[in-house]
Amino acid sequence: MTRILVVDDDAAIRTVVAQALRRAGHDVQTAETLAQVDRMLATRVPDVLITDVILPDGDGIARAKEIGERLPQLPIIILSAQNTLTTAVRAAEVGAYEYLPKPFDLDDLTRAVTGALARGAVMPQPEASEDPALPLIGRSPAMQDVYRIIARVLSNDLTVLISGESGTGKELVARAIHDLGARRAAPFVAINMAAIPRELIEAELFGHERGAFTGAAVRNAGRFEQAAGGTLFLDEIGDMPMEAQTRLLRVLQSGEFTTVGGARTMRADVRVVAATNRDLTQQVASGQFREDLFYRLNVVPIALPALRERRQDIPLLARHFLEMAAAQGLPRRQLSDAAQASLTAHDWPGNVRELENLMRRLAVLARDELIDAATIRDLLGAPGTSGETSDPGIAEAVRHLVERIARERPGALDDGTLYDRVIGEVERPLIEAMLARHAGNQLRAARALGLNRNTLRKRLDTLGISARAEE
Repeated sequence: MTRILVVDDDAAIRTVVAQALRRAGHDVQTAETLAQVDRMLATRVPDVLITDVILPDGDGIARAKEIGERLPQLPIIILSAQNTLTTAVRAAEVGAYEYLPKPFDLDDLTRAVTGALARGAVMPQPEASEDPALPLIGRSPAMQDVYRIIARVLSNDLTVLISGESGTGKELVARAIHDLGARRAAPFVAINMAAIPRELIEAELFGHERGAFTGAAVRNAGRFEQAAGGTLFLDEIGDMPMEAQTRLLRVLQSGEFTTVGGARTMRADVRVVAATNRDLTQQVASGQFREDLFYRLNVVPIALPALRERRQDIPLLARHFLEMAAAQGLPRRQLSDAAQASLTAHDWPGNVRELENLMRRLAVLARDELIDAATIRDLLGAPGTSGETSDPGIAEAVRHLVERIARERPGALDDGTLYDRVIGEVERPLIEAMLARHAGNQLRAARALGLNRNTLRKRLDTLGISARAEE
């Protein structure tokens, strides 16, 4: 029977994880401090170590590095409630087999243990970076998936294809891959295919010799040459004309290129990261994009979620952008709880870029330091709208609710509490519906709602909603 050591200072998590792994047929021991881990490892080495990051007597990731150096064949799985890109990168740097952000699905943990037992520790150890400035913000499950993929590609040169709507932060992901990877000391060069005239794209990418075409008075180094040793970011790759696609494919296949009008072969010593807001599979089907080039680019796909698909990150992002604005000399602003709720309810068709622009506008135009919900609604319109009408049944129910509040307490329409009262009326049936949909499982209900598990528990207590314990 395989032996698993689970380290977490939360007794409930230790119990739930141990029970799940025992049901899967493993022998499980638990510890709540690093000192206990040291004593256990001195007597017997487990087959897999599962550890939290913040422990009463130290940092689980730092200790995982020490343990990995002494026991390189021991697979280590990192659990953490500090769900940031920094944590995912640190876990990768110390050679952890897997990183799972809390709250995690027990099935995912069981699969990770099975994989660790079968394959051993496989995550490579990139060279540690010095206090990197990480541009990505968000702790939603969707962003955790992005962080884990980024952490896994830092120590290799595999081609990455980033997909997502405009404004989701595709270039930020590309820069994070470069700035945290082995090529960070070399240039990061970006080119937007949609912004270059079709007839000039090849010259922009590969450079041209003097006299190669009308107007080419001097030799010009292309983006592949400019990015030598570093990263070349091909933005809006779906807008690349077919003839340029053919030449790009040859470069990716051979690792060599020639300038336009040149004869000397040059080595393409770059990591290629591409991005698109288009569905390239549809473009392949319609003959607008080469299928062989798509597969060359799509070695490691990263799908960035739209902001409306990770609503729990919106308040965090909004506060970050207000802090950035203040650091740049704009007035310091804060958001009320109701203002954050209004931001979260909006659909954000322009995604993170739209949110950032709004926060900068508020930093300049807001009358008071504390931004209220009314100010947000004045700029955005009705919560949750982006040019589309809501479900008529929901709209009718809200109108009836407002009329009832007005009848029961006429002054409520003018005392500034109406928004919070309506949201409060909607919150209870929404939470109850999600709990019912997930058979009372609070973890899955919290994920569906885009809430942290502890936040959901607090709302259950506040609203007096009873639910069975999580499985």
